Amino acid sequence: MTTTDTRTAYLLAAEQAVHLLAEAEVAHRWQKESVLPGMSVGALAGHLARSILQVEWFLDGRVAGAEPVTPVHYYARLTGTATPDSALNVGVRARSEETAAAGPEAVAGQARAAWQRLSVRLAEEPADRRVAVLHRSGEEMRLDGYLETRCVEFAVHLEDLALSAGVSTRTPEPALAVAIGVLFAAARERHGDQAVLHALARRERDAGDALRVL
Repeated sequence: MTTTDTRTAYLLAAEQAVHLLAEAEVAHRWQKESVLPGMSVGALAGHLARSILQVEWFLDGRVAGAEPVTPVHYYARLTGTATPDSALNVGVRARSEETAAAGPEAVAGQARAAWQRLSVRLAEEPADRRVAVLHRSGEEMRLDGYLETRCVEFAVHLEDLALSAGVSTRTPEPALAVAIGVLFAAARERHGDQAVLHALARRERDAGDALRVL
């Protein structure tokens, strides 16, 4: 994808997230458990909102010139995704709850304002722009690579939040295509092509659930 394609896909998905976060049913169920065990609707909304807010935060962070992590490796290296008390999931919940603590109206407003600013700012950032991944000390990504990871998060969590709130939403097709491409490539990197082939065509030999990344 070109830089323009990636940024357009991201902004379309971010716009959908902004609309979902403003739904009355999201606010009404803020304290209730979401479809993700151990995570409230509010925390899930906070997690979704962070895929907008963090782009601004990361753009404002300082970069030191480290070798950038690719979006594929960003996901392929993850461990403990299916374990609720893993360090990964504990950290995700903590950051999500921190954001959700502001309340539904504030989170929705912050996300909308950030999306509006990014709609202008992303068009002005150069193709080789890098960002600091602030929750991973010393780590950097190319901006467009990071936006691809956010398309993955939108594709997964727009549906999670919509189901949790009892409303309907759809991930825009451009962002969905980005998400599938990244996750499929991550499965290949993590498990190898033979295992991925088995998952696609010989499920009885798919001993390692090779298409599962998150």
